[in-house]
Amino acid sequence: MTQQQDRWGLPLGIGAYLLWGGMPLFFPLLEPAGPLEIVAHRIVWSLLFCLIALAARRQLRDFRTALRSPRLLGTFAVAAALIVVNWVVYVYAVLSDRVLDAALGYFINPIVTVLLGVLVLRERLRPVQWVAIACGAASVVVLSTGLGGLPWISLCLALSFGLYGLVKNRVGRTVPALPGLAVETAVATPFALAYLVWLGSSGTFTSEGGGHALLLMSAGIVTALPLLLFGAAARRLPLSVVGMLQYLAPVLQFLVGLLVFAEHMPPARWAGFALVWLALILLTVDGVRQARRAPRLGQA
Repeated sequence: MTQQQDRWGLPLGIGAYLLWGGMPLFFPLLEPAGPLEIVAHRIVWSLLFCLIALAARRQLRDFRTALRSPRLLGTFAVAAALIVVNWVVYVYAVLSDRVLDAALGYFINPIVTVLLGVLVLRERLRPVQWVAIACGAASVVVLSTGLGGLPWISLCLALSFGLYGLVKNRVGRTVPALPGLAVETAVATPFALAYLVWLGSSGTFTSEGGGHALLLMSAGIVTALPLLLFGAAARRLPLSVVGMLQYLAPVLQFLVGLLVFAEHMPPARWAGFALVWLALILLTVDGVRQARRAPRLGQA
């Protein structure tokens, strides 16, 4: 059984990050729907998809248990708010031809995660990690001065997803991934439905025919499927491999923005990306070294 799990772990993980990396190609298909409308559909149809998957995997009990716990429900409500902010900003970035800014946000995310460990969890950083954070801060300065303003899309995506990961870490061992996602979408669904009803009553609901409606509905599958693949891969792969795979999605998003959408890359943006990539190389090398030292320290 272990060999089978190892054999499937990497393909599942790569599949998840390929889907995340290719999302900029999907959302333009949903126009003329705007970011809020698209996210509302993502929430509603993701919940339906999750409930079907929960029933198929016999995990509805975990879902009901989480809903009945005020503490868990409150935590998932915070997570839902953060991920909805992340989704709205991301869809806005794609539809406004700022895919490169979105990619930068997910490149910055590991640096933000390390910084949150210091500020929130009171973790002590190694010197290499401090250098990586300094490189990340320098990239923001370079981009702000070179492009005439803060890269707010990148920062918002990195912060919202970093905080989302921190909140999820608090309940990750208590509630499995799929029931957790179902609770998050269940919390957000009343607001999403209310927004869609308001669009319909005001006459601004997007109606482009049956094909477009099916595409909007498929947003739920596009949202939930990579999360399910990632959850399955995370249980089969070492943490170090999962950490390396996380860079695949922003790399693909960067290539889509640069090569498919032909977004502009002035020298200041190249310099900002280079500083972030340097920070990620430092974090990766440091993480690999620590992972190799851990067994030795355990044996001692």
